[in-house]
Amino acid sequence: MDVDGLIAACATGSEERAARKAGFTTARVGICASRGVPAGELVSFGVAGGLDGLPIGTVLDATRVVDDQGATLWEGPGLGAGRPATILAATRLIDDPAELRRLREATGADAVDMESGVLAATGRLRGVVRAISDTPAEPLGPLGQAVTPDGRPRPLGFLKALATEPRGTTQALKNIRRALKSLEAV
Repeated sequence: MDVDGLIAACATGSEERAARKAGFTTARVGICASRGVPAGELVSFGVAGGLDGLPIGTVLDATRVVDDQGATLWEGPGLGAGRPATILAATRLIDDPAELRRLREATGADAVDMESGVLAATGRLRGVVRAISDTPAEPLGPLGQAVTPDGRPRPLGFLKALATEPRGTTQALKNIRRALKSLEAV
C-alpha cells in the first residue's frame, strides 16, 4: 500500500500513533471530525464497530461509505490494506446490538465509524482503513463515553466505565488494543 501524499485522519491519539507506525502522515480530527479536516488527500483511519460478525482486529479496506439509509457517500478502489468492506457513516455512537443489526440489514455495511462520512463530504477522501474494535456481541458499553469529542481520553469516563462494568470494560479495552495492533501492521 502506497501512503505517500495521503493524510490519515484519526479521531484519537491512539489511532494517530497506529497510523504513524503504519507509515502515514497523520492528523487528529476528533470524533465526527469535530476538530476540523486537514487539507490534502485523506484516509479515514482508526477503529470501527463491526456489524456483520467479523472478528475483533479484522482490518477493513473500504470501497464504499454509506449513510444510514444505504445511500453511497463515497466509492473508491480501496488501498489494498485489508478486507474490502462497506463502512456506515454515523453521526453518533451506536452501541445497541439490536440497532447495529438493523443498520446492517438496512445498509449492507460491514462496520460503522463516525469520521468517514464527514471526510467523504470533503471530496478528498481516498480511502478508509479501519479495524474492528467492537461488535454487537462485544460492545463498548460505558467505555464509549470515555473519550472527549476532540479525541482526548476522559479519565473520569474510564473510571466510571470500570466501576459500572469492570469485566466488560476490561474486555473492551483489550479489543481496542487488538484492533490498534492490527492497524499498526497495515
